[in-house]
Amino acid sequence: MAAESRTSAHRVLVLGVSEVVGFDLTIPSQILAKAEGADGERLYDVRVGSLDGGPIRTSSGYSVLPEVDRDFLADTLIVPGTYVAGPCTDGTLPADLAGYFAALPDRTRIMSICTGAYVLAAAGLLDGRPATTHWAHVDHFRRLYPAVDLHPDVLFVDDGDVLTSAGVAAGIDLCLHVIRRDHGSEVANRAARRSVVPPWREGGQSQFIERPLPEATGGGTAAAREWMLERLAEPLTLAAMAERAGMSVRTFARKFRAETGCSPLDWLLQQRIEHARRLLESTDLAVDRVAEQSGLGSGSSLRAHLRRKLGTTPIAYRRTFRTRTEDIRA
Repeated sequence: MAAESRTSAHRVLVLGVSEVVGFDLTIPSQILAKAEGADGERLYDVRVGSLDGGPIRTSSGYSVLPEVDRDFLADTLIVPGTYVAGPCTDGTLPADLAGYFAALPDRTRIMSICTGAYVLAAAGLLDGRPATTHWAHVDHFRRLYPAVDLHPDVLFVDDGDVLTSAGVAAGIDLCLHVIRRDHGSEVANRAARRSVVPPWREGGQSQFIERPLPEATGGGTAAAREWMLERLAEPLTLAAMAERAGMSVRTFARKFRAETGCSPLDWLLQQRIEHARRLLESTDLAVDRVAEQSGLGSGSSLRAHLRRKLGTTPIAYRRTFRTRTEDIRA
C-alpha cells in the first residue's frame, strides 16, 4: 500500500497507533500541509498511515482509513496521542512497533504529540533525553519511564532529531515550531494564519493545569484558614495566623502542615495566586490592582510569581483565558 511521494517536499508520516486520539491524528495534516514556499509550493507532503495499511481505531468511536503503510519512506515520523496497550500500560512495546522503530533510518526526525511520547519512550528513544507529554499523565509516565528527563511544564521539547509535545493543542505549537525551524518565522506565521491559530503561545502547559490545593481536614487550623481567605489583600504574618488559631507559632505551623500538606505561608501564596488568576479571567482590573487585591503587592511582583509558577505573564494569561463578548462579535 505504500505510495510514492507526490512532490519533492519533505515527507511526513503520521503513524496512527490504535487507539489513536483523533484530533492529534489530524493536526500535522492541518498545520504542516498549510506551509507554502514563496511560489506557493507545498513544503511538506503529509500522509496518514498505519503499520499494515489497515484502519486505525480512534479513542472516539470511529476508525480512519489511512493512505499509506509502514513502507512509506518518511523524512519525519510523527506519533500522535494514543492509548495503545503496552506503552501506555506497562512500558512494553508490541513486536510490530518494535521492529518498525528498529528499522527506521538514522536520518529520520521523530516527533510525538501528547501520549504518543509513551510509544517513543517504550521504544527507548527518549532514554536520557528531555521530553514532555500531557500534564495529566506526568506521574504515570515517570513511573513507567524513569530514564526519561520529563519536563511537564512546557508545551513542547525540541531535542534535535526527537521532538515531543504536550496535550492536544500543543501538537499545533510543535508543528508550527518545526515549520519555523525548517523554513523561518514568515512561513510559520503564514501557516498559522491559514489555520486561524496563534503562531506562538506564551508560557507552558503550567497555565492550563488545574491546581487544587491539598484537601484540608477540619482540624484546628480551619478557622484560621477561613480568616486568611477573607483577608488575602492584607499583610498577614505567621504570628497573626497563629494568634487567630489560639496556638503558638510552632504548634500552628506543625498543625497547618499536617492538615494541608504545606506551610502556612506557602498555602497563603498559592491562594493569592489563584485569586489573581480568577481576577485576571473575570475582571478588567489593571494588573497593579489585581496584584493589590490578591495581596501580591505590585504588578511586578505578580508578574514574577506568574512567570515562576505558570511560565507566563498576567497580560498573556488574561488573553488566553478571557474572551469578551465584543471579541466574539467583532
